[in-house]
Amino acid sequence: MNELRIALIGLGAVGRAWARLVTERAERIRRLYGVHLVVTGVFTARHGAAIDPRGLDLAEALRAYAAGDLKALSAQPTPTDGVSFVDLCPADVLVELSVLNPQTGQPALDYVRRALQRGLHVVTANKGPIALAYRELRALARAQNRWLLFESSVMDGIPIFSMVRWGLPAAEIRGFYGILNSTTNLVLTLMEQGASMEEAIRQAQAIGIAEADPSHDIDGWDAAVKVCILANVWMDADLKPTDVDRTGIRGVSPADLRAALDRGHRIKLVCRAQRRPDGTLQASVRPEEVPFYDPLAQTKETEAFLCIESDSIAPLALVERARATPEHTAYGVLADVLQIARLPNPVG
Repeated sequence: MNELRIALIGLGAVGRAWARLVTERAERIRRLYGVHLVVTGVFTARHGAAIDPRGLDLAEALRAYAAGDLKALSAQPTPTDGVSFVDLCPADVLVELSVLNPQTGQPALDYVRRALQRGLHVVTANKGPIALAYRELRALARAQNRWLLFESSVMDGIPIFSMVRWGLPAAEIRGFYGILNSTTNLVLTLMEQGASMEEAIRQAQAIGIAEADPSHDIDGWDAAVKVCILANVWMDADLKPTDVDRTGIRGVSPADLRAALDRGHRIKLVCRAQRRPDGTLQASVRPEEVPFYDPLAQTKETEAFLCIESDSIAPLALVERARATPEHTAYGVLADVLQIARLPNPVG
């Protein structure tokens, strides 16, 4: 039985869901893949850290986190910063699930960078490091012959990156478009039904979709970050969110939505990236009118849609119909970890 040692940063909603998933599926993973996942350390910004080279009991770690202090579980002195934790925790893989900072990518970027420098594989659900520093991190990973995987950074664990990596070998991705922000899609749907934008945002906040400050979503920044990730990974771009031609939905009124409906259209916040004939890349996030028959128009409430265009097959569309949950994101993280367990030497 092979053993894969994991250092975990972050026990927020996704981190806790991942810990539960690893515990629940431990026997299935051992039976199917012949690997024992051992979490040798957990670091959190507010509830301390724990390191035990023999492995931590994740159920105990979740209880200690809920009680407010992980240190009691530690077999050795624990660091107070994440970079030191990466240095001290004996591990093969860093699973990085800290809070997103869309402006700087920190502190997650420092954690990921240090782990790769140390020769660890990295799995992250954090959009910041991949959107802001993908070329640097990819070069580090290649130099160390280590995986850098981030399936859950876009579309909550739907295997879009794995599909392109393994399902479209030697294909050139020429463009993509879609609806990638659930908050704005829900707000527009509710406004179509008669709510004001303020009322729609409050409803989205009440069900846990929108943040207390929804401006990152409403102004298109979250969607722009996701456009950067997809373009940088699939199209070898070097975009930053500020490079994306971005217009959010703040200027869309209920009257605009009703007028579009009268014309047989819906207004959606559409993400696009396209390679121009001259080789340059055009990337945008903006409200667009799309006809009812377009799959974009049928993507409602918290659903997501992505269409990938390549030089090898017809456009390929993926739809996320169910409302994404932390469990979905956690599954994408686990899938990345199991890819490392099965293929420890990176391919492509």
